[in-house]
Amino acid sequence: MKKTLLILVATALTGGVYAQSGNWTNLFDGKTLNGWKRLAGTADYKVENGVIVGTTVFGSGNTFLVTEKEYGDFILELDIRIDDTTANSGVQMRSHYDPAGHEGKGLVYGCQFEIDPSSRRWSGGIYDEGRRDWLYPGSLHPEAQSALKVGQYNHIRIECIGHEMKTWLNQVPVACLVDTVDKKGFIGLQVHGIGKQELAGEKVYFKNIRIQTSGLKPMPFPKGIYVVNNIPNTLTSYEKSSGWKLLFDGRTSNGWVGAYKKTFPEKGWVVSDGILKVLGSAGKESANGGDIVTTDEYKAFDLSFDFKLTPGANSGVKYFVTLSENNTGSAIGLEYQLLDDTLHPDAKLGREGDRTMSSLYDLIKANKQKRFIHPIGQWNTGRIVVYPNNHVEHYLNGIKVLEYERGSQAFRDLVAISKYKIWKNFGEAPQGHILLQDHGNEVSFRSIKIRTL
Repeated sequence: MKKTLLILVATALTGGVYAQSGNWTNLFDGKTLNGWKRLAGTADYKVENGVIVGTTVFGSGNTFLVTEKEYGDFILELDIRIDDTTANSGVQMRSHYDPAGHEGKGLVYGCQFEIDPSSRRWSGGIYDEGRRDWLYPGSLHPEAQSALKVGQYNHIRIECIGHEMKTWLNQVPVACLVDTVDKKGFIGLQVHGIGKQELAGEKVYFKNIRIQTSGLKPMPFPKGIYVVNNIPNTLTSYEKSSGWKLLFDGRTSNGWVGAYKKTFPEKGWVVSDGILKVLGSAGKESANGGDIVTTDEYKAFDLSFDFKLTPGANSGVKYFVTLSENNTGSAIGLEYQLLDDTLHPDAKLGREGDRTMSSLYDLIKANKQKRFIHPIGQWNTGRIVVYPNNHVEHYLNGIKVLEYERGSQAFRDLVAISKYKIWKNFGEAPQGHILLQDHGNEVSFRSIKIRTL
């Protein structure tokens, strides 16, 4: 009995691909790359002093050291060190390989825990390598953006349980993604491709790689962290506990009425297949069904919504709508602009692009990169955050594109040179409705959710 126990202890201490500690399994034995294989690029991986060392090679694309085994539900922990802000790395989760991809060089694709030591600081965010681009940019959780420590080992924790994927970096909770695309796949370590000869030889270090696949006990996630939920019109129990509520249940128009009306419009809007859609009417503003507004009013809030534009479409999501103006056409309020920037002429009007998609309409231009804009006909996610101190932020697909102080002198100066100058105290109401605009073009909405702050 004692001899057997000593052997087991020795095995656990010296490693072995399947060495156990509790219900943890070591994926790296500390001496060899048994159980792993290199895919896609030509970067070098080797074991030095109990550590997997990945080294960049000039001319290589992204290179991955991946497990030979696939995993579904799991908790993964490991330590990683990256020594230079010009480097980049990541850990693949439930990922896959297409040998014909990347022009025959092979393509690894799937969700990745990002390691980003650059000034952007998106470490711990979730990137969909080789497929959908960013799913959870680090900008969605700015409080976690300082968690990575360059030049020292950082502890990573990843929980993939059911449809939920959560990440921690150095015990700091970072990202929460709800997604149904991948049920299982391999785990991988990345050496990022480089485009400059002088970056050849940069190293990334991985050690203490272990996994649990049974008896999984999720670590508590503090309330209030934004969730990217890719299951339409649903809220997780975590979102509900954080105070999120659906403004559209996916089946009815409950909670919405026509602007200046007591009921939902009889025409011009339809609810079908989990979508709330305003129908086209030759681009005539509020001439068909008209705008719709929430029955409730909001002061400080976090509002998230998916939208899909048709070619040339124009619409908007307005907030702090009081309906006190009784104007003709669309009701008045601060507007998150929804627009086909390429085909609709409004994109070239206003001042310096302040009527383009996700801008604060006619006041502040959204600063956005084309790579983060999903094409017309695909779903995009907008987000408006109004803090109790009247600081306001607009996001598009997880990227913050503008911010301002509602009621500040700078804000009032912008109003004074805008189309809104005729409205007294425009945009400064203490509370108001949320509005979806009928601008005469077909636009679809879903996953409209809000949390009061």
